[in-house]
Amino acid sequence: MSDSVTVTPSPAYFIGLMSGTSLDGVDGVLCALSDAGAPRVLAHHHHPFDARTRATALALNASGPDELHQSARLGIQLAHDYAAVCEALLTACGLPAAAITAIGAHGQTIRHQPQTAPSLTGQPTVGYTVQVNNPALLAELTHIDVIADFRSRDIAAGGQGAPLVPAFHRAVFGSPSTDVAVLNIGGIANISLLGVNGAILGCDTGPGNVLLDLWAQQHIGRPFDEGGDWGAQGRIHAGLLTHLLNDPFFQHQQAKAPQSTGRDLFNHQWLSERLVAFADVPPVDVQATLAMLTAQSAASQLQLLQQEMTPSSTVPSRLLVCGGGAYNRLLLVNLAHCLPGTLVQTTADFGLPVLQVEAAAFAWLAWCFTERRPANAVNATGAKGPRILGALYPK
Repeated sequence: MSDSVTVTPSPAYFIGLMSGTSLDGVDGVLCALSDAGAPRVLAHHHHPFDARTRATALALNASGPDELHQSARLGIQLAHDYAAVCEALLTACGLPAAAITAIGAHGQTIRHQPQTAPSLTGQPTVGYTVQVNNPALLAELTHIDVIADFRSRDIAAGGQGAPLVPAFHRAVFGSPSTDVAVLNIGGIANISLLGVNGAILGCDTGPGNVLLDLWAQQHIGRPFDEGGDWGAQGRIHAGLLTHLLNDPFFQHQQAKAPQSTGRDLFNHQWLSERLVAFADVPPVDVQATLAMLTAQSAASQLQLLQQEMTPSSTVPSRLLVCGGGAYNRLLLVNLAHCLPGTLVQTTADFGLPVLQVEAAAFAWLAWCFTERRPANAVNATGAKGPRILGALYPK
């Protein structure tokens, strides 16, 4: 009888690409995924958008002239930017394109209207979401299978199509001993609450960096308030904060999730209209107030989700923050203030740097698609049931 040999399965390699509502550029990761779907990031690359790409993407968040043409041109540019990120990742890891199972490419969200709207003709309608992308061109440029269009299947099933990351957060950050919350602060902020019993709740909480960045660009001439240092010099204006929180979106937080949002709502016009009655508030105090708006809206929603999951508990013991907002020290201080009893940390403390989390999530979502595994957390999106997310563009 020959000795038995234990064969260790080789990992599958996936690339995840994410360009979010902050519109700062593309983050990409190359991950090795085990047979169970546990991701290990081997390389990360950030590709900043040039000014024209960013301006085009920003303009497409609202109705304007020549939208179809501009959207198509942006999709072509994104495919080339995405391909450049993929090439950098392959070079960093010394891997050929043939070694990669698939690329998960989310695209650039320009509209997010997931709520079902009444039809004037009486025909059934569903909400919609639009991500500018050109996955066919990306497959052509990289010679790698591309998985894209992750949101629309969930929306077709009655969900919000967002947030997409809670199931991934469960796979990476879930704990058998304590409830854990994960807050992603990109342009828009979203929360995942991961229960010890395997339950997942989540939703968008409102603006993340989007309003903070707009105000910093307008008043200090910088893309963002680095570290939150400028906002930390200001004072929170209680009246303005209350006025901002009176928006129906935040009032809806008294109801159960799901809820999702985007630049369709939280944009320059939204902020300008609400500042009309507060024209005498110094700009630095507005920035401080906006930082508290991001933190308080996230904390309030998390408290509601925690009470829904565990009625005897008001807050989870741990909150992990990721996304670009995790570098804003003022936001972290505000979150700790709004959530006494919760330890506020970043995902970097648990092995995944803050700018790699969302890109890694799309590598994982691509893996789920290839494995034909449902990847939507129905208690977060509100879909009728688990669904396989994505569409394949073969190499």
